[in-house]
Amino acid sequence: MHKQPNILLHIHTILSGLPVLFREKVCEECNWSTPTFYRKMREKDRPSTSEAGKMIPALSNAEKQKILAIMEEVYTSGEAVLEKYRKASE
Repeated sequence: MHKQPNILLHIHTILSGLPVLFREKVCEECNWSTPTFYRKMREKDRPSTSEAGKMIPALSNAEKQKILAIMEEVYTSGEAVLEKYRKASE
């Protein structure tokens, strides 16, 4: 007989791991170290010192697009677990 895992423990473990998974994927895809990830997370757009009125973005458009794609991928992996438990409880 197949023993069912404790659903609360399993879901909590997966949810707790999502931030780490997200960070690891961003670091891999953007070629960042973990310290760079946290530094980039704290940075804000700043005014240019050479061009009045111009802002220097903290993240490039390519980085923003990649981060959103990774967020969607990580979020989808969490949805897959939810769907597994929904089907099992029917």
